[in-house]
Amino acid sequence: MTDGLDPREFRKALGSFVTGVTVVTTVEPDGGPRGFTANSFTSVSLDPPLVLICIAKTAASCPVFEGSGHFAVNVLAEHQQAVSGLFASKSPDKFAATAWATGPAGSPLIAGAAAWFDCATHQVVDAGDHLVLIGRVAGFGQSPATPLAYCRGAYVAFGLSQEALAAAHRRTRVGAILERDGAVLLLADGDGRLDLPAGVGLDPAADPRSLKGVLARHGLDARLSFLFAVFEEAGTDRGTVSIYYRGALAGELPGDPALRLVPLDDIPWPRLADDAVRSMLQRFVKERGEDSFGIYVGDAAAGTVRALQAQNEAGLR
Repeated sequence: MTDGLDPREFRKALGSFVTGVTVVTTVEPDGGPRGFTANSFTSVSLDPPLVLICIAKTAASCPVFEGSGHFAVNVLAEHQQAVSGLFASKSPDKFAATAWATGPAGSPLIAGAAAWFDCATHQVVDAGDHLVLIGRVAGFGQSPATPLAYCRGAYVAFGLSQEALAAAHRRTRVGAILERDGAVLLLADGDGRLDLPAGVGLDPAADPRSLKGVLARHGLDARLSFLFAVFEEAGTDRGTVSIYYRGALAGELPGDPALRLVPLDDIPWPRLADDAVRSMLQRFVKERGEDSFGIYVGDAAAGTVRALQAQNEAGLR
């Protein structure tokens, strides 16, 4: 390596940057699908819609991608670690073990991905030991699935993985802030007080005490996504830890009289049963208005909000 840099340490430092995990695909001259796992993906421009990926010149797929004229970027979901491993391997039959379909620009789209971008090749840039492929997006799609992430040689789960958090505490409360059409779901008790849906732990749905059990009992179709807050009850030692996720409601709201779908700008704050929930919801309303979310970590009285993302002009990072 030139410039006196240690290549191993350089790679290690680069690995400190948390990225998504993608499978980049195209077709060979004979029409067969081709793909590889990559985390070198980023947005370039909104107008025109451009994205880029990088591929090593030494990769067997490099000539195929350089000359194909189109490629797709499949942003893998949290449950697709096996897909990531498959396309990072030298398996000769990767697509036989993966469900896929052809996208609008002609590239393979991986089923179940969190998002996909099918592109016509806009420009190929020679960059050291890699080629930079800039694609003009011909079509894209997304799903509610939580994306898979990667950092320092390991997968990172930003979604529902709460086992590590819960393991350090005797009691865990898991709740959700569920949205639909600019409103949030609240549950009313017999005294008219309001609260967010929550339970003892996340799973299973068959346990009426768990969050998923509470949602099932009320007939709610909810899709949980990102972690929003983690806090302990103030003044306790290894006390209850509360873990709240953001999410969305799907389908019609059941006719359960306990359910309230309340507009974000009309939440009756004095009726909320818990000060910590009130404070958390107030932060949620503020961050929803700014379209910039963080994760609160601390206790019910004090803590810090750690940003999830910093937006650039293209709206992505």
